[in-house]
Amino acid sequence: MPSKEKSGENDKQTSMPGVDLTSDLATLQSLGFNRMSQFGTAWIEALSDMGSEVVSFVADRIREDVKTQHEILHCEDIAELQHIHAKFVQKAIDQYTAETGKLVEMSQSFFPGATKKDD
Repeated sequence: MPSKEKSGENDKQTSMPGVDLTSDLATLQSLGFNRMSQFGTAWIEALSDMGSEVVSFVADRIREDVKTQHEILHCEDIAELQHIHAKFVQKAIDQYTAETGKLVEMSQSFFPGATKKDD
């Protein structure tokens, strides 16, 4: 078991005379680390917007699924069923393609505040 004297010596070694952490952090912040807060805010806002977009898209797709199920339950022959299925698949492809483009576009504007220059 280490003696109390040794643990006291270790404490003295970690505190350095003449070093003021508060002023050092303020200096780092003035040199550009304050942009990190803008970076975080922009990132969180972009993720929130993308999350909302995805939830909205999923809700639209579920509505489309329910509509298609209703049409299938009321179709009267195999040709009509094939038409409903083809229409459903084509619409799904179109919607997923459009949504992917929208999400890619949204992701390109993830960090506008972090790249702005201070005036």
